[in-house]
Amino acid sequence: MSVQAEAIAPRRKLGRAATKFLGNRSAVFGGALVLVFVLLALGAPLFATHDPFQTSFGAIRHSPSAAHWLGTDELGRDIYSRMLYGSRASLMAGVISVSIAVAVGVPLGLIAGFYGGWTDAVVSRVTEALLAIPFLILAIALAAFLGPSLTNAMIAIGLSATPIFIRLTRGQAMAVKTEDYVEGARAIGLPNVLIMARYIFPNVLPPIVVQATITIATAIIAEASLSFLGLGQQPPNPSWGSMLNTAKNFMTQAPWMSVFPGGAIFLVVLGFNLLGDGLRDALDPRDH
Repeated sequence: MSVQAEAIAPRRKLGRAATKFLGNRSAVFGGALVLVFVLLALGAPLFATHDPFQTSFGAIRHSPSAAHWLGTDELGRDIYSRMLYGSRASLMAGVISVSIAVAVGVPLGLIAGFYGGWTDAVVSRVTEALLAIPFLILAIALAAFLGPSLTNAMIAIGLSATPIFIRLTRGQAMAVKTEDYVEGARAIGLPNVLIMARYIFPNVLPPIVVQATITIATAIIAEASLSFLGLGQQPPNPSWGSMLNTAKNFMTQAPWMSVFPGGAIFLVVLGFNLLGDGLRDALDPRDH
């Protein structure tokens, strides 16, 4: 294959993947949902109708109205505005937590899968031990140890998700390192670090991207759970999970306090899951 052909081939694959993704209605719908929530989070100061921290004891637990589109909470604060600012905490927790997991898990998985031997044995045994603990239980334990705050919650969620990326990357690396082009790189004396960076990592990246997209949805649920338990975002800063924690005390008197944050969590998690499924189908190498 010529150099020109080698340069064109990846672009053709990317074009076919994009075409297949755009032809998947559920994936496009999921991507649109995610985009809407990202835009709302970024533009919260522009879209908010009230100060999310402003209390009004004359408007406690008011139902949705023209003045307060989604109603007010137990302190008279506007739920719509608090949900906009709360989306920042939820999305940031999802993205940063997964970034931590990828930054730690992918290098360890590459090293274990490429070198094998005792390195693989040590990494694999530790990974298996962590995977034996349910994800949310491990995140709660780490968050409780680190202390209640959004930053600590993101660290706890990221570390809890790390074994998933170690195992995925290790398996992909073990499959790729036996390919002829990797053997050829070894034969001409390229350093192992360069082989991993130039030949192994680009070929294991697509499944990592898919897994990261799906894991963001899991991380958002985990952040909401930690905030619900008082281990995440701390009052008065808004978070969908902390809003649900407060709303549980007013399910009968003010059901809108729980319906809207819960619905937002459902929609953004649905969006990331549909987006991840669409990316998995579009990037499937068997279809290229």
